[in-house]
Amino acid sequence: MINPMQQVVIATRKRDSESVIAALQDAGVLHLKPITGGPLNTGTLAGQDAQHRREDERLLARADSTIAELGAYRPAPATLPAQSEWADVVEAAAGPVSALARDRQELQADLDTERAYGDTVRALARMVGGLGRSRRVALVPFLLSPTDNAGELDAALRETLGDRYAVSMESVGANRVGVVATLRGERDAARAALSRARLGELRLPGRFDQLSLTDAAAEMDQIARTGTDRQRQLNDQRDQLAQTHGPALFAVRDALKDRVAVHDVRAVSARGKYSLAMQGYVPVDRVPALQAALGKFGDAVSYELHPVDEHHDDAVPVQLKNNSYVRPFQTVMGLMSLPKYGSFDPTWVVAVFFPLFFGIIIADIGYGLLFLLFGMWLLGKARRNEGWDLSFFGAYVPPATLRDLGYVTNVMAAWSILWGFLTGEFFGTLLEHMHFFYVNPDLLNNLWGWTGARYEEHGEKHYGLIPIVFPRLETGYFSNIALVFALLFGILQVLWGWAIRIQQGIKHRDSAHTWEGIALFGGVFGLVMMAFATRAGKDFGAFGNFADPRVLLMYLGFAAFVIGYLRVIKHFPMLPIELLSQGGAVMSYSRIFAVGLVSAILAKLCTDVGWSMYERIGFIGILLGIVLGAVLHFFVLALTLIGHIVQPLRLHMVEFLNPTGFNNETSPAYNPLRRLSPAANSSGQVK
Repeated sequence: MINPMQQVVIATRKRDSESVIAALQDAGVLHLKPITGGPLNTGTLAGQDAQHRREDERLLARADSTIAELGAYRPAPATLPAQSEWADVVEAAAGPVSALARDRQELQADLDTERAYGDTVRALARMVGGLGRSRRVALVPFLLSPTDNAGELDAALRETLGDRYAVSMESVGANRVGVVATLRGERDAARAALSRARLGELRLPGRFDQLSLTDAAAEMDQIARTGTDRQRQLNDQRDQLAQTHGPALFAVRDALKDRVAVHDVRAVSARGKYSLAMQGYVPVDRVPALQAALGKFGDAVSYELHPVDEHHDDAVPVQLKNNSYVRPFQTVMGLMSLPKYGSFDPTWVVAVFFPLFFGIIIADIGYGLLFLLFGMWLLGKARRNEGWDLSFFGAYVPPATLRDLGYVTNVMAAWSILWGFLTGEFFGTLLEHMHFFYVNPDLLNNLWGWTGARYEEHGEKHYGLIPIVFPRLETGYFSNIALVFALLFGILQVLWGWAIRIQQGIKHRDSAHTWEGIALFGGVFGLVMMAFATRAGKDFGAFGNFADPRVLLMYLGFAAFVIGYLRVIKHFPMLPIELLSQGGAVMSYSRIFAVGLVSAILAKLCTDVGWSMYERIGFIGILLGIVLGAVLHFFVLALTLIGHIVQPLRLHMVEFLNPTGFNNETSPAYNPLRRLSPAANSSGQVK
């Protein structure tokens, strides 16, 4: 749910503003809203206040850049040094860190140059020999691709230089590298000849451009021999600096951020000569904390709380407040924008249906157990307060996020295991081969015979321990049942989405969206009833069978669509087209069936390949079959996993949430003013 907010306006004397803002930082509940216009000063600070802000921001930037160069994650909390020592702490770390960063950058540039040009430069050095240090001979290196014609170069050089040159070439990889030797005074003429042959001089980057080819080759040999060890030494030095300076540097950085935040509060407040006023929002359940923070100032602070106007105020922040089961799924909701304040929070819907859809798609006990192991691994790292360094993606997942992801993964795994028991799948049909699961024709006909489908035995013998009740792999018999089962979720969610649009329209007294919701709810409902009444278009004579309640409901739904459309035709003239689109949205839920069936077929094939090895070869085949089946399962799961996760998410983000209007509007996230440095050190005054 969306946590309800109250708006607050706070006024205080300017001389007390620093203490009041510090108290608000300690409370950590006030989301500030800038004050614009009015008789008091707002916006950019001026004079002495601006000077102090620039000084604090400069020191903060220095601390941030130093932490970035250290590449350090936040260490254990450290004692905050005295305010008078902050600049010395930052500079004590920034000096050696900056010097080390330059050394690392220069070494990395040398390593990159050696990897790119090392073989080429060594070949050139071999070709020129002692001429590399000659004062009279100029050397012009060049590079030829496989399609370049060396004869054109020789003709251009002969035309320009006559016999006063020599050319040598050698293959390096897929290309050829060469060098023109001529008199030093005719270097430019040799370069012009290269240009006419559509070739360019090979110039080395950085400091190597000033070296002779012989010296450059010697330098690159030295880099190849010692560069990696030198880089390791520099990285060890950086780690040592991070351990030495990191704790104090982070503590000072947090305190500086708190100081800069005070300046920011002043900038978004209304300021007079003797007073300061600020406004913002506070969650209803955090109002006591705000009152406690301001109450200690007595008459020095005045404040007023009143309900927000959710119909017209676009700046009301959103804080999601859900129970312990739903809360971890807010991480999944982080892939989308926040809902508009005063509207519908779909987090709990995602928490219920996203893992359910995933479980229906996977529906495999073996795969579910793998996900369970992965979820437990994530939770284990979170319990140890360890993050997950995904440096190859340029990302770092903090422990709190790992805790939520581990929880969500375990819920997904639980549904996968449950549906695996219903479908009788364990890494495909492995347990069916072992007669743990089996098909019971009588049971299936009793369970699903009311749909008109019947399982034919064909003289086969079926035996095992646990009967399969949802045999999705029996495509000849069960496909239509599984498809309709998946479409029922589409009917539920699409109609539910338009019901939410009606509810929100009534709540916000928006007649256009109310009637739009009524029209499309009725239209989609009518299409669904038409599909059932006519058996998916096989019996259009059913339109006149008014004894069938589905036909009456169909006409009732279409009547609601016509009435709603006439009420909003000026606003939504293309509503009939949208109705067809919503019919397609219902059909999109067939992805649950289709993607799941493909996953099951692939898993069955992987297991059947391994099992056939056992049947053909015997004991050795068991070992080969396990290895082959495991490898195939791994590749199949790796290649299809993203789709198994994305498809349920897409159904929620598009098919379900579009009708609700969720994707049309958003609100800012609740981001309260809060202290980063320990409250015990809040006595440092801002100038």
